[in-house]
Amino acid sequence: MSHGHSHGDHGHHHHHHGDGDGTSLPPALDTSIPDAELTPSQLSRRGMLRRTGLLGAGLAAGSVLAGAGEAAASVQQSAQQQSSQKSRGGGYLWLAGDHHIHTQYSSDAKYRVIDHVRQANAHGLDWMVITDHGSVAHAKIGVEKVNPDIVDARDKTDDTLVFQGLEWNIPGAEHGTVFVHPGSNEVAVLKEFENSFDGSVKNASGNSPANEALAIAGVNFLADQVRRRKVKDALFLANHPARKGIDSPHEIRGWRDAQPSIAVGMEGAPGHQAGGIPKPNGPGGGRGIYDGSPSADSFPGYPLESYRTWGGFDWMTSTVGGLWDSLLAEGKPWWITANSDSHNVYADTAVRGPGGDFNANGRYEDPVYGTGISLTDTDFWPGQYSRTHVGAASFSYKAVMDGIRAGRVWVDHGGLISGLDARLSYGGREVTLGGALHVRRGAQVDLTIRISLSNGPNWAQFQPKLARVDVIQGDVTGPVKDKDTFATPATKVVKSFEVDKANGTVRLTYSLGRLDKPVYVRLRGTDGNRTAVGINGPSVDPVGPAMDVLGDADPWKDLWFYSNPMWVLPA
Repeated sequence: MSHGHSHGDHGHHHHHHGDGDGTSLPPALDTSIPDAELTPSQLSRRGMLRRTGLLGAGLAAGSVLAGAGEAAASVQQSAQQQSSQKSRGGGYLWLAGDHHIHTQYSSDAKYRVIDHVRQANAHGLDWMVITDHGSVAHAKIGVEKVNPDIVDARDKTDDTLVFQGLEWNIPGAEHGTVFVHPGSNEVAVLKEFENSFDGSVKNASGNSPANEALAIAGVNFLADQVRRRKVKDALFLANHPARKGIDSPHEIRGWRDAQPSIAVGMEGAPGHQAGGIPKPNGPGGGRGIYDGSPSADSFPGYPLESYRTWGGFDWMTSTVGGLWDSLLAEGKPWWITANSDSHNVYADTAVRGPGGDFNANGRYEDPVYGTGISLTDTDFWPGQYSRTHVGAASFSYKAVMDGIRAGRVWVDHGGLISGLDARLSYGGREVTLGGALHVRRGAQVDLTIRISLSNGPNWAQFQPKLARVDVIQGDVTGPVKDKDTFATPATKVVKSFEVDKANGTVRLTYSLGRLDKPVYVRLRGTDGNRTAVGINGPSVDPVGPAMDVLGDADPWKDLWFYSNPMWVLPA
């Protein structure tokens, strides 16, 4: 498909994203195309990407963000599946995205698909997933109705990959993002999935063995649709997993273990990050709308502090030695993401259009100008605050899904950093995020981290400053007997780097020493504005994120980034 402009004789040929061979880039990202050959909108996007560090040093420069020569090999049973994703030897494109976005086809949202796509594009995102809520009305009519809007948005915005998905009411548990590769059956597969396995549609929300089994059946259904080639690919990520305490550890393990190539991770940080902005200028609630308490369906082992965010991140992720680490210590690939969960945007002026009947039509009328500014809404636009950066082998739908599945993912809030390249190396071999480095027993393994610092103001109009980077390391101790385990004792912060630069790139190195047992490492960074001793004490996490205070948690004043892990496997 044409981009509507002449590229002169620079010799590049562009495909419509996702349908081509994945070797082309959108014009704004392709630095071989001179500025003079871009349309005004493409030029504007390129300028924004430059200002926010997502072009050049942040996106395309191989020295900072190129992937490892040896790609992710898995620790466990997904090794064979992941082996097909071995790097082509070159670098990865680190594509920013958001997998959790609601439109006028959700009962509690209002924007058109194109509104979110335009905003995501303007905020620097390369990919996004439309995830309207599973519900009786949505299952009946919404799945089909939103699809033409998504297809139209794909045609209008070559620079942003737009997936169709839905927010699954997981039977017996919380919500999750389910999305599929675009194709002729995307609507049919999503519709059958929603009608057969959505907890709201099937009246299967409560905590029971039957409902938990239905959730597993749903994940198996998705895998079967891929196996039968109804869709090219499908992924499932658990959303806001600790918010209500109803995603028990054994349920999370159950989803992952049933289909490790489909159920690949969870939100490390929930959306709704503006929820904590204090009154009178904000909603004055919980950051992420994490303001609940245990219910009859909650897992009884979770402590009260798990119902709050910590530095804007979910307790399962933010606790060093907590639930996420307990999965990683088992050797289970399980990845984290961050996204907007955008429904109604803080300080926006739009309101739902008049009239309309959601239950009858499966949608609200198009939004209209509401003349006032809403200071009680809890959300940001896609990409405005939260970003999930995926190391993709090309600019295509398949490459984004492969990158997520391989764990080549890091996330940030508020544009804290522009780029992250982390590698474990031994001799001439190395792996990047999500990968496993196989070494001989006793081998010396080194960690190299290169970070492109923020090189411009974020959407709150200040330039974030990275203050500290933590290396978190844990032993891989193998499968747990108790599937409800949510802690691991041998994970802690092993190194902290103070960062005293405001611009440019920092290079940090840490030696893991000579290893005779399997370990993993993951990274975390902060602006240093709000910190506290971690839940498991100063010997584990001396300067971790502080629990967010209800009604007083301005998200712009407490910024963090997290990476997914890398493993070392001596043999």
